Amino acid sequence: MALVVQKFGGTSVGNLDRMRNVSELALKCQREGNQVVLIVSAMSGETNRLLALAHQISPTPDMRELDSLASTGEQVSAALVAMTIQQLGGKARSFLGHQVRISTDAAYTKARIQSIEGSKLLQAVQSGSIAVVAGFQGIDPDGSITTLGRGGSDTTAVAIAAAIKADVCEIYTDVDGV
Repeated sequence: MALVVQKFGGTSVGNLDRMRNVSELALKCQREGNQVVLIVSAMSGETNRLLALAHQISPTPDMRELDSLASTGEQVSAALVAMTIQQLGGKARSFLGHQVRISTDAAYTKARIQSIEGSKLLQAVQSGSIAVVAGFQGIDPDGSITTLGRGGSDTTAVAIAAAIKADVCEIYTDVDGV
């Protein structure tokens, strides 16, 4: 049995049909005998939409509040994917950065991960659930939400894979990149 981290970006979870595809892939991996942790990004375009709203209010929004707002896109994706897995007959549980204890510095909009407490994720997968983690986010020493900047969900996936000593970290994408 392998411990597998799978990361899906915004276009991969861009609508409910695509979330269903992601959920089916995760369930297939689990049915092959693996424990699965999913990391998901916000739905395609959602982070840009949220940031545009903030900039309509102020040309220089407060960075702490900007992180609080921007992190909600991943929260939506994680909950919807977990619900989809459940609807397909699987067990799933969503987690936000503070629930996993992804501790970061306080550099809002470009925070750096300091540590990850992976025990809740391991408990979830050991109980037969697929753990669905909202990427891109953590918490600073004061408990405020932070975001990791563009590409932060990829960073989250790799950091979580290292923290829980995963056997493999798979990053799925359908856009050009490295």
